[in-house]
Amino acid sequence: MQHDDVVWSIINKSFCSHKVKTDTRTFCRHEYNLTGLCTRRTCPLANSQYATVREENGIIYLFMKTAERAHMPAKLWERIKLSRNFNKAIEQINENLVFWPKYIISKNKQRFLKITQYLMRMRQLKLRRQKLIVPLSTKIERRETRREEKALVAAKIDNHIEKALLERLKHGTYRDIYNFSQTAFNKALEAERIEDEQDEEEDEEEELEVEREMDVDGEAAELHRDLLSEEFVEAETDDEEDDDDSQSESGQREEVEMDSDFGHSDDDDDDDADADDIEDIKVPAKKTKSKKTSDTADAAAATSSTKRRRAKPKLELEYEYEVETGAEREKVRY
Repeated sequence: MQHDDVVWSIINKSFCSHKVKTDTRTFCRHEYNLTGLCTRRTCPLANSQYATVREENGIIYLFMKTAERAHMPAKLWERIKLSRNFNKAIEQINENLVFWPKYIISKNKQRFLKITQYLMRMRQLKLRRQKLIVPLSTKIERRETRREEKALVAAKIDNHIEKALLERLKHGTYRDIYNFSQTAFNKALEAERIEDEQDEEEDEEEELEVEREMDVDGEAAELHRDLLSEEFVEAETDDEEDDDDSQSESGQREEVEMDSDFGHSDDDDDDDADADDIEDIKVPAKKTKSKKTSDTADAAAATSSTKRRRAKPKLELEYEYEVETGAEREKVRY
């Protein structure tokens, strides 16, 4: 018959293979331990009545140990499969552990909750896309890199030797001393021919690019020359236009000899039209002075008119009229 106190005194004071001591706590590595701590109530060896919850291949089981099965080590733990539904599983735990200590019932429920939570996280992670992490040993990597470097050096040396031998064969240094296989010789010649063709193609492409650049530069230079050779007429500014208007003879009085019967005709219609034209012309009522005084007055009037034009740039019409001598002016006026 099992004596729990005797077993615990031996385990606690002497040696236990499942005990792990640290600076702060003492842990238990037994697979059926309920909490993972090495204490009197949670030790699976020192308690003849014991229960725990475990997970195997995604299925949660309730394991129970009773004193009636102590004489059969193979059937010591009774296993009960718990439902996938959380509420039903809790009910199963309560039914199977009705008369057990409350401490063991509460710890079993907590353990069941933790196991269901980590199973849910495992399923979520499995459904997601994860990167496969492959471990690499630094020793093997270094060995492979050294071998690759040596192989490259050996390949370069072999290639140099082969090229030197082929060049000597071409120049005829060995003549008929060595009998090389014709297939290897032909392969080497073909490889050299292909390399020469590739070099020629690259040279041709470079020449074409240079010619295109030269053509583009030539076209740009021709356009520049054409633009320089063209003669452009410089537009007149506002000041120059005003100066030209002031220098032009339009609007100045001129003496012109006219007949005495100017403005009179035989037909009445002509008289009416002439009268209308005469009415449109407004002659400044000034005394007749010398020619110089009239010219100065006209120049002043022209300058004032140009100033007004500059101040108010509007559409203006210039009327050219002729002024007669004093006697003819009197005739026109009356």
